[in-house]
Amino acid sequence: MTALLIADHDNVKLRPATASAVTALLQMTEAVDVLVAGNGCEAVAEEAAKIAGVRTVLLAQNAKLAQELPEVLAYTAAHEAPGYSHIFFCATALGKAAMPRVAAQLDRSAVSDVVAVKGPKTFVRGIYAGALLATVEVDEDVVVGTVRTTAFEPAGEADMPVRIENITVPEEAANWDASQFVRFTETESDRPDLVSAKVVVAGGRGLIDEAGFASLEKLADKIGAAVGATRTAVDMGLCPNDWQVGQTGKMIAPDLYIGFGISGAIQHTAGIKDAKVIVAVNNDPEAPIFETADYGLLADAAETCRALAAKL
Repeated sequence: MTALLIADHDNVKLRPATASAVTALLQMTEAVDVLVAGNGCEAVAEEAAKIAGVRTVLLAQNAKLAQELPEVLAYTAAHEAPGYSHIFFCATALGKAAMPRVAAQLDRSAVSDVVAVKGPKTFVRGIYAGALLATVEVDEDVVVGTVRTTAFEPAGEADMPVRIENITVPEEAANWDASQFVRFTETESDRPDLVSAKVVVAGGRGLIDEAGFASLEKLADKIGAAVGATRTAVDMGLCPNDWQVGQTGKMIAPDLYIGFGISGAIQHTAGIKDAKVIVAVNNDPEAPIFETADYGLLADAAETCRALAAKL
């Protein structure tokens, strides 16, 4: 059995999720090939070639692939599918959009958000917003799916880089014009990236207002942390959308997560369950977050956040 992993990258650098996905796929198959699809991304392919456990790197380059359109990526991945027993994406926004399209083109059932591997075709995945874990078996000759990469340790670096093979982009991808890339707006910040940060401080409704979130940002800057938030806080206009953590936001796995004024709805805790240490600050002793937390402080979240920011 051999797996094809579609690399997660930005045409400049390989994102850490790819190395974690390699770890997952090596628990399913004997070998893993990595498809780097983009444009002007030779450096990304060279990074992928250095991941331990990778057999070959396939490099597909076209201007259409630089735009991260899921339709174009899906056509490219499906074109390379013959000969592989597993076709997997990282469970990112792009991966989640492209994977079902590949499954449809191959006429195969799919498995999403794999968090553990029990066998070549047996997996554990979250259901009900992560409140429960289900063990599923895929009854297909080709397994198509996504991996929640925060659930797996990244593969190490190989002693020697493997071969990089240039491949042809299929016509369906090269000539795609049914949708088009409009723009990409990147949030400028000196803070660590939320998904890869080692320390995350997050706020919910309990921080009350913009002043509470200003204290959260001040605390984050003092300890070198990324800032996250609940969907409720985002919907209230207290913080930007790209801070949202949870089932409909970002999945994170920091070494330390500190939540201020977060009740602990399963939609949010689904996004932090892979954190190594979870600390919760809330003035409601019945808040569900305390069931998830390793450490809890029963206190006013806004006051505690301001005090910590002032003391540090």
